[in-house]
Amino acid sequence: MKKLIQTIAVAAMMTLVIVSCKKNQETITDEPQATVKNADKVLQYIKDLGFPAESIVDNGSEFVVEEDILFPKDMVVPFVTEGPKTEQYYTGSIVNSTKKLNIRVFIDPSMTSMTSEINSGIAQWNAVPNSTLRFNVVTAAPYDILIKDENLGSGTCGQGQFPSGGSAGALIKINKSYIAGNSFAQRARTICHEFGHCISFRHTNWSARGESTATNVPGVTGTDALSLMNGGQCNSGATVLSQKDKDATAALY
Repeated sequence: MKKLIQTIAVAAMMTLVIVSCKKNQETITDEPQATVKNADKVLQYIKDLGFPAESIVDNGSEFVVEEDILFPKDMVVPFVTEGPKTEQYYTGSIVNSTKKLNIRVFIDPSMTSMTSEINSGIAQWNAVPNSTLRFNVVTAAPYDILIKDENLGSGTCGQGQFPSGGSAGALIKINKSYIAGNSFAQRARTICHEFGHCISFRHTNWSARGESTATNVPGVTGTDALSLMNGGQCNSGATVLSQKDKDATAALY
């Protein structure tokens, strides 16, 4: 009788192990499927914003367009009903009225050597007249934007994410070693530019660069050679926000 009980107990344990293994296997396979499904939604969202398919680069956990704009594959996809955005130099998705008042920036240890440049870039956005947009550096979580160093290869000085779900773009990558030889003003310019993407701005010179169609923020018309949001100028571009940059910021925020 004792042996029978032992045999039944062992059999029950084996069954439990088998069921547990199957459950774990199902969990493991479900997660990638969910990730792939969301990535498909993100890809469609990028296309809906007007970016042509051939300009979208699959970079593992994220999509990259126009060299320095990031779309993480796990991002919350805004609800789009209007098709491609063709009436502004921004994405149509901005930081909401509450979060724009205190956008918290966390400086990764890899970027602390450029804290002064980061503060300089933040100060420019915070000083825009008639705008309630405010960035603030925090030293611990929670935060809205992480800025960190990453090797992005030759030719790319930085990358930033667009806003999503009412929050600022969550990540800025700076190719620190690549811009190290630039002047302080140009290093700060790169960082300030990427903050611009985090609050929804596209490249002002999109047409000259052959990028996907975009037009002006309502009420701020025309091209702007002085815009800090011009793309492809990380070591030679404007180092301060132009009047039109400021006007566009005030119009949105």
